[in-house]
Amino acid sequence: MNVGDERSRSLWMDIDVAPAASPLTRKISCDTVIVGSGIAGLSTAYELSGQGQKVVVLDRGKIGTGMTARTTAHLSANNDDTFKTMIGRRGEKLAKDFYVSQQAAIDRIATIQQSESIACDFRRVDGVLFPGPHTEQKEIDDERDASRSVGMPCEIAVGLPFKGHEKTRCLRYPNQGTFHPLKYLKGLVRCIEARGGKLFADTAVMEVEEDKAGVVVKTEGGATVRAKHAVVATNSPINDRYALHTKQAPYRTYAMALELPRGALPDGLYWDTLDPYHYVRPHPGKAHDYLIVGGEDHKSGEADDAEIRYEALEAWIRNLLPDLGGVTHRWSGQVLDTIDYSAFSGRNPGSKNVYVHTGDSGQGITHGVVGSLIIASMIMQGRELWQQLYGPERKTKSALGTFISENATAIKNFAEYIAPGEVSSFDEIERGKGAIVRQGLSKVAAYRDEGGRLHVRSAACTHLGCHLHWNSFERCWDCPCHGSQFGIDGEVLNAPAIAPLAEVDVAEQQEGGRRRAG
Repeated sequence: MNVGDERSRSLWMDIDVAPAASPLTRKISCDTVIVGSGIAGLSTAYELSGQGQKVVVLDRGKIGTGMTARTTAHLSANNDDTFKTMIGRRGEKLAKDFYVSQQAAIDRIATIQQSESIACDFRRVDGVLFPGPHTEQKEIDDERDASRSVGMPCEIAVGLPFKGHEKTRCLRYPNQGTFHPLKYLKGLVRCIEARGGKLFADTAVMEVEEDKAGVVVKTEGGATVRAKHAVVATNSPINDRYALHTKQAPYRTYAMALELPRGALPDGLYWDTLDPYHYVRPHPGKAHDYLIVGGEDHKSGEADDAEIRYEALEAWIRNLLPDLGGVTHRWSGQVLDTIDYSAFSGRNPGSKNVYVHTGDSGQGITHGVVGSLIIASMIMQGRELWQQLYGPERKTKSALGTFISENATAIKNFAEYIAPGEVSSFDEIERGKGAIVRQGLSKVAAYRDEGGRLHVRSAACTHLGCHLHWNSFERCWDCPCHGSQFGIDGEVLNAPAIAPLAEVDVAEQQEGGRRRAG
């Protein structure tokens, strides 16, 4: 299981990326074992297998059904938090490296999809930054100056294809891109397998162990992989308990697709200046096009009001494009925001042969490809690309305030264990609902399904013990501290947790559930 088993389905999820992938059931060996089969993991496998490496890819769920399947697939070399902000925190040199590396990722995708004949709806488009309500025009001018200072071409334009914005000044970035992410991953899988790479689905990794001979990856089912190198690309890393998790924070983000009359909006990427910002882009369809809109982010586990957020998203976009058709898809995902605006890609802190990619900060596709270029270069050539910017061991003194504020979540979270439960008894939980119930000194995560059966597990995350919160939209349990997610049966859906939620004594609770169901 992974986040592909949550309730919502994205526009992309009809694609089976690797239908032949099955669980690993034996001991095998390879040059590099990659844990995680999203854009970072499969891009790394592609780069390494193309240079003669024997690669193995493992995923706890189906291949390609993790957070990459929940993206909106904007391919932009701009900085998610603006270049003005990044220059202020990390300086102009590293901001330039950010632009160069992100643009290199877009160019690499363009090259691969063309050279490998991957039909993934890839297009070169303009990116457009436009002012949100009450935004001063100086913000657009400042970002133009900051973007140009790092080498990113841009120009001020007047007029947007949105109602009421016919004379709005905006910032236009040429030569950005977009595509269908799972069609692209499916093409990568075809290439990896043609080169002798092996992919194994439904194979949960429990341990990545380094020794003198290289690494051993141990799976939940007892199978192992012996390799020279290991790459952990699991959205949030499973091999580290503290070092990286304290430098990034999980945020839940929301997206929806609506019917878009053909030609009603010029192809492109559009995002505004609000915080959190809205982002929009068209995607081609058969009977009609789609408009994908996202935003309304919040810290994971700190809100359970998805319906209100979708209503806000829909109202916002219909005000700009009144001729939109009906909603076809709604889905959510999770991004890991780092304290200094760039991912962690490179050698895992304290390791020799273990590499990690995490912290995509809202730019998961381009960051994932950047990570593949970095890690493949380190493994194959011993060359360290952009490590001052992306190195996992880096320390950013100017981000100390953000570090403290983001880690305050864990302190506040642990205090919840002494508070009462959300309901006083299991009988109060309605069908299709979840809630936290106090049972003596412990907290219990309880969900009653539509048939009346009660599902109960410990409310303590198996990563570091944080107090879980119910996510009614996805029908899962979210950890606010580091982003773990669990199904109603306690099984892990998303890292960094690797073990399922602990069982609790359910005899009395089940009896109450039977009475209620009857």
